[in-house]
Amino acid sequence: MRHGRLRHSGWQGTCLVAITYVFFLIFAQFAFINRLGALGIAGGHLKAVMGAMAAGGILLSLLTPRVKFCFSPSLRLRLGFAAGGIAAFLSLLPLNVIASLAVALLIGGGLGLLTVTLVTHLTTWTGEQHALFKVGLGTGLGYLLCNVPSIFAASPQVQAACAGLLCCAAIAITFFRLDAQPAVKAIVPQTEVSFVLVVACFAALVWLDSAAFFIIQNTAILKAGTWQGALHLWANGLLHLGAALTSVWLLSRRGLKFVLSLAFLALGFACLLLLDPARALPASVLYPIGVSLYSVALVAYPSLLSPSSSLDERGRRAGWIYAVAGWGGSALGIGMGQNLGHVPPTFVVGAGAVVLLPALITMFRTRARELVLAAAVLLIALLVYRLQPGRPVAALPYAVERGRLVYISEGCINCHSQYVRPNTADVLMWGPVESLDDLHRQRPPLIGNRRQGPDLAQVGGRRSPLWLKAHFYNPAEVSGASVMPSFAFLFRDQRGNDLVAYLSSLHGPGIAQHVAAEQQWHLSSNAIANANATNGERLYTRYCTTCHSSEGRTRSAWQADFKKLPSDLTAGPYQDSLPAISASARMDRLAQISKFGMPGTDMAGHEYLSDQDLASISLYILQKPNAPHAQSVASK
Repeated sequence: MRHGRLRHSGWQGTCLVAITYVFFLIFAQFAFINRLGALGIAGGHLKAVMGAMAAGGILLSLLTPRVKFCFSPSLRLRLGFAAGGIAAFLSLLPLNVIASLAVALLIGGGLGLLTVTLVTHLTTWTGEQHALFKVGLGTGLGYLLCNVPSIFAASPQVQAACAGLLCCAAIAITFFRLDAQPAVKAIVPQTEVSFVLVVACFAALVWLDSAAFFIIQNTAILKAGTWQGALHLWANGLLHLGAALTSVWLLSRRGLKFVLSLAFLALGFACLLLLDPARALPASVLYPIGVSLYSVALVAYPSLLSPSSSLDERGRRAGWIYAVAGWGGSALGIGMGQNLGHVPPTFVVGAGAVVLLPALITMFRTRARELVLAAAVLLIALLVYRLQPGRPVAALPYAVERGRLVYISEGCINCHSQYVRPNTADVLMWGPVESLDDLHRQRPPLIGNRRQGPDLAQVGGRRSPLWLKAHFYNPAEVSGASVMPSFAFLFRDQRGNDLVAYLSSLHGPGIAQHVAAEQQWHLSSNAIANANATNGERLYTRYCTTCHSSEGRTRSAWQADFKKLPSDLTAGPYQDSLPAISASARMDRLAQISKFGMPGTDMAGHEYLSDQDLASISLYILQKPNAPHAQSVASK
């Protein structure tokens, strides 16, 4: 008798739902990506790997209900969990790009197979009695486990190992399944909703969820106010569990449309609050509530909430929901987080139109009073949001974090390194050297594997924000030898300024000592002896006139933004503040300025020019017409 109660208790369904969520959230969306970063797989390669995961998930989600061989739900679940477990353990190896693509396909395919199988045959594992409660409990417990501090803050290797072991446990659980249950009609009364609209609603919610997750996780100032510290994590976990159980109660009494509408309001307001780091705390409350509210419905819909009673129809619906809403919505949300660093309010409004429209139509027809009340509550919430004063928060760290994502997404690593090689000419040109410990703390490290442009590890100490911005607009104009394409399009939105903020932050504590070392550099006697004013004029025209001429394009375009307007060396005598020194010493000082720039101004150096080129430029400047010290240094 006791054994019979165990067989029909439905604990297996709760455990399988919880493990599936933990595997997807803590490994597929979190540990695996961090592991790839630690292996140096970033930029376009990372996008390709994540695309392979999405492709595997979409393909298996759509194929699983249509393929008739291996029809046993238990066997399909075991295959899905086995694929996930193998992928988790494989990720512990030092993977290259090809191997990472294969592992990503295995992750996506395994998840597609097991999620569609699980939700299609849900009552096989939960039983019909209190099935919705068991789904909600499994969802809440899954999110709670993901927020346990020792798991959430663990290394990617530990998280991958935990995910692999949980997949092994899930396989074992499938051997204790319930007796087969007949196909059932929706066990919760629902108002008929177009299936296409249901998919659109889930897609909008997953999109908002994934975008907010990525933005919080990759923005230090937001993460500090939401997901850092044991107190925050336990609070998030308990909010997830409470919201999941609340979703069960609301689904059984108010229906799918009401729950999805409530989930959108929580997620939508969370995304709006995340626009201001000062409001990260209330966003951290609304976000888990909204996620768990719709997540229970996402698992329960095909078997428990859909009006269809056909097993084949349930499978097809599950496949489309997880392919389009689950994988498609997740990919689009992460892409939005990467490219924009925020969720635009216009998108929140558009998503609201999709999710809220069915509920509003129903309420307008049958519950006009409730519609008026809901509109009043929404209006009050909007007023509170607009009137709430934001605390002063330094915007720079927020912009720096977003700018780093722009640097990665635009593939800057393919041409620029961030590693000054010790004991080489790098140290004088790009230094100072950064310690290996500092490099290892980066997530992901951006050392780079080739250098077609200058090293950027300390670029914030060598280039002003104005120079960086002007260079992004027209690289060849600012730096005559540059083959870099224009990135002016980044300034159509916030990405350009964020990228400038990130690059401006790249300078270490040794920059002052490095400036002192630059001042100890001098032209070689051979470079002075072989200086050529004709060659200097050619180089001066190519590298200097854009700023040091009244007709210079950079000078004209950014005139109002310079800290100090560059000297117009074409109008009147050359002036400087140097004392009366020998012509060779003056040439040496001009060469220093040309090579390293002038600290505290917008003038950048041309570190890559040879000593002889620098000597020639200096000689040309000194011999220009009207120059007070015009003379041939070569004759000295």
